[in-house]
Amino acid sequence: MSEQSSAIISKVWGMCNPLRDDGVGYGDYLEQLTYLIFLKMSDEYSKPPYKKETGIPTGYAWSDMNTLKGAELEEQYKRTLEKLGEQQGILGKIFKGATNKINNAAILYRVVQMIDAEKWVSMSSDVKGEIYEGLLQKNAEDIKSGAGQYFTPRPVIRAMVRCVRPEPMKTIADPCCGSGGFFLACQSFLADSDNYKLDREQKEFLKNETFYGNELVPNTFKMALMNLYLHNIGDIYGNVPVSLGDALLTDPGYRVDYVLTNPPFGKKSSITFTNEDGEQEDEDLVYNRQDFWTTSSNKQLNFVQHINTILKATGKAAVVVPDNVLFEGGAGEVIRKKLLETTDLHTILRLPTGIFYKPGVKANVIFFDKKPASAERQTKEVWIYDFRTNIHFTLKQNPMTDKDLDDFVACYNPENRHDRKETWSEENPDGRFRKFTVEEILERDKTSLDLFWIKDKSLADLDNLPDPDVLVDDIIENLQSALESFQDLKAQLKG
Repeated sequence: MSEQSSAIISKVWGMCNPLRDDGVGYGDYLEQLTYLIFLKMSDEYSKPPYKKETGIPTGYAWSDMNTLKGAELEEQYKRTLEKLGEQQGILGKIFKGATNKINNAAILYRVVQMIDAEKWVSMSSDVKGEIYEGLLQKNAEDIKSGAGQYFTPRPVIRAMVRCVRPEPMKTIADPCCGSGGFFLACQSFLADSDNYKLDREQKEFLKNETFYGNELVPNTFKMALMNLYLHNIGDIYGNVPVSLGDALLTDPGYRVDYVLTNPPFGKKSSITFTNEDGEQEDEDLVYNRQDFWTTSSNKQLNFVQHINTILKATGKAAVVVPDNVLFEGGAGEVIRKKLLETTDLHTILRLPTGIFYKPGVKANVIFFDKKPASAERQTKEVWIYDFRTNIHFTLKQNPMTDKDLDDFVACYNPENRHDRKETWSEENPDGRFRKFTVEEILERDKTSLDLFWIKDKSLADLDNLPDPDVLVDDIIENLQSALESFQDLKAQLKG
């Protein structure tokens, strides 16, 4: 991270402690920063040399607020948020339902002055992006905010992008884009001169036509818009790459070359309604879509089907899925069989525990290429990289880095994935990369793709147990996982 970014992040973040004393959480603070930075950038764009029409009504611009103090500032900020929330287009989307959460007028004044002191538009998009990503990361680290569930570990995202190797002038979707992490990693890969030398047309396409996103949660949607805008993706007054809403409701109609995504955790989709007795009830939400292979209330299984729909006939996907997608019966088995039949489900990366902000998550990345319709089964073999057994990470003391996934990317062999070599053999039973034929998989109970072969050393060698804190983390993860399974079971029994 550049010195300029670090300095601004620490300055911006330094405001958070006094705000927290006033009961303003990280998420609320980040939301207020989004509004204020947006207003300041609009003000800069309205002046020479840009002279852009920003759409901000007269009397509600940054310059109407940045010289005020105390109650006057609070009142003007409140009126500005309300007015902008009534506007059409992207402006209204960013400010819809916006309210001032910084109730301490002195702190609001300091935040406004701090933002006013920077020239945001002339800062490079790298620096602006780093600042906002740094704030999103801090927000994700705050367990109380619950924002971690929208934050996929960046090394995992970057490894997925390095394997898929998106090409210029091709389209990329993320139907549950969170704060936009996959888009930014793809943009960074495409704009890297070591990968491609982009001409003007390709740069324009990358900015305005490459990305298609969806986000269900309004606050996260606002952060995604801001994050992309600061990274020079889309145009806040023109093309907006992300829409707000439930991606699973309908087929959006577009078809893309790549899907890279991490669908939300939690197996069930449900809606809450009030019954005849006036009591609140939950009901499983089942999406009846003609383009789906089967109906299910399991969110991740529905996302896998949705991803298959929005891919072009030659499209490629890399998707983070929890373990249950690999072994669950019923709809899970139907979907796995269909994937093996109609796509080339060529690679699975078993991810280690301790890398997600939500404890107890056991996840994998599945890579599959869609194929034009054919009577022949498209998957011939599945390569599995076990990066979970005997691997331990923690978010604070031992976080995962890009380097940790270098061996997987090398084994994946993105330059030519048809020329791969197993690292597992009878002589090397601890090799992490192993190939299974589709016939072997189809013979397994429920066509399970939950395959592992390396011995767990902590079970076999009592003299070499992991550190106590690693053991404790493992116990917590397993208990959390068990608790979620029981909660699912309870919900099913109630249903």
